[in-house]
Amino acid sequence: MSTERKQPAGRTTAVAQIATVLATAAVGATATAADRPPPPRPRPRLYLDVHDLGPGKVDAAAVAEAHKKDLAVQGRHGVRFRAYWFDEKQGRVYCLAEAPSAEAAIATHKEAHGLLPSRVREVTGDSDQWTPAPGTKLYLDRHELGPGKVTAQEVAAAHEKDLAVQAKHRARFLNYWFDEETGTVTCLVEAPSAEAAVATHKEAHGLLPQEIDEVKEGR
Repeated sequence: MSTERKQPAGRTTAVAQIATVLATAAVGATATAADRPPPPRPRPRLYLDVHDLGPGKVDAAAVAEAHKKDLAVQGRHGVRFRAYWFDEKQGRVYCLAEAPSAEAAIATHKEAHGLLPSRVREVTGDSDQWTPAPGTKLYLDRHELGPGKVTAQEVAAAHEKDLAVQAKHRARFLNYWFDEETGTVTCLVEAPSAEAAVATHKEAHGLLPQEIDEVKEGR
C-alpha cells in the first residue's frame, strides 16, 4: 500500500503563491543592486617626504633624473608621485606621493636610485590641484605645532585667514599639507620673499613657521 500523502489543493496553491512572491522579490533585489552606482573609491593615502642631502649636494638636473627613475618603477609599489620640490641652497628635496603606505614610497626610492628620505609624513592636502605662476619665487614653510595641538578644521581656518590678507603682502598661498599625527603643517606659497610669506602668517593668525625654504617645483 502506498504511504504517499497528497497535500490539500488549497495548501499547494498557497505554497506556490509564496514561492512566486519570493522569486519576484529576489529578481527585484538583484536588479536594484545592479542598478546601484559603485561605492566611491577611498581617497588615496598621501605622503610628503623630505630628503636632507646637505648644502651643495642638490642639483636641479640630478633631482629631475632621480624623479624620472621614481616614475619608472613606482607602479611596482602601487605608488604615484605627484610632485617634488627642491632647495639647492639647503640641499633639501621634498616629494609628494600617493601610496598604500610610507614603506611603499620608501621602497620606490630605494629601487629607483637609493636616495632614502630622512622623514616621511602621511598628510592630507587642501587641494589636489595647484599651479605656480611662471617666474615667481616659491616657498615651502613648515609649522611644527606638536601632536594633539591642532585639528584639520583649525588648520583650514588658519589657511582661510592667510588667503584673506595675502594680497597685502603680494603673496599667494597655493596649497598646504597637514600631518595630524605630529601636528605639522607645510604650506606652499608664492611670494616676493620669505619675509613676505612669514608676514602674511603673522598678520593672519600669528602662527609662524619654524623653517621656510625657497624651492623650485618639478612634476
